[in-house]
Amino acid sequence: MTIKNITCAALLALTTVLSQAQTFPSKPVRIVVPQTPGGASDALARIVGQKLSEKWGQPVVIENRAGAGGNIGMDVVAKAPGDGYTLLMSYVGSHAINVSIYKKLPFDPEADFTPVATLANVPFVAAVTGSLPVNTIRELAAYAAKNPISFGSAGNGSVNHLLGEMFSVATQAKMQHVPYKGAAPALNDLLSGQIQLVFTSLPSVAQHIRAGTVKGLGVTGSKRALAFKDMPTISESGYPNFVINPWFGLFGPKGMPPAVVRQINDDVNNILHDKDTLLKFAALGAEPYESTPQAFGSVLHADIQRWAAVVKSSGATAD
Repeated sequence: MTIKNITCAALLALTTVLSQAQTFPSKPVRIVVPQTPGGASDALARIVGQKLSEKWGQPVVIENRAGAGGNIGMDVVAKAPGDGYTLLMSYVGSHAINVSIYKKLPFDPEADFTPVATLANVPFVAAVTGSLPVNTIRELAAYAAKNPISFGSAGNGSVNHLLGEMFSVATQAKMQHVPYKGAAPALNDLLSGQIQLVFTSLPSVAQHIRAGTVKGLGVTGSKRALAFKDMPTISESGYPNFVINPWFGLFGPKGMPPAVVRQINDDVNNILHDKDTLLKFAALGAEPYESTPQAFGSVLHADIQRWAAVVKSSGATAD
């Protein structure tokens, strides 16, 4: 190939990339949420999806594909064309933990996905049924040391499950794990008193805490949630090493055009500064989290290593 031909080929490739960025999106975009409706992933996807739809002038369709701890929805996106029209609303649980929980996945959480944009850090909360005679984390620990309690999760190896195991180790509480097929049914049994405790995302339980149907005892983040300033962190309640602040963000399939990735990232970051978005995030207890695709990829890689150690020490498995 001559220098002239190489130059023409390079210009053609550049023109194609620029054209993709300028015309994206020219049709509806779907965001696959690999969890059930009502949780943090679903709520955040709908807030950001609506804003992106307004910005792009194209429908952004939210598609819930729950099951297997998020693996079903993730697999759908991993096998989709890398053109930007199929995105994944993911979080640290399914994207960084499942690889250590499941012996065999149909995808690689790093190689088969393109990090696109972070959305929020969402603290989890220790929530107990209203009939349990405790009102603080210390009271919960003391009660559970003498009276075995059950705690529910979204499934074996989920963030909810691992937080419960971590709490049991930190406090010497006697706790029986009850896995569910999603966070929503676990919360339903907490409301009815079938189980006594859940560690769940603050958005999924915020309305019930406000209504007084469950009691929020402490959040897992490094600071108090803006929407619940009276609720202490678990770390300030006497367990300084208990700080977990899960991230939520958008991924695409591998091979996405860099120009499209940059556009979506820029558009999402702009949305995170929108006053209406900030209000809606605050109501959920979510904190906006802005980053670049490259930084997001580094965070994912580090968290895969970090949670692998937690999973190993807990002995948790989904197989």
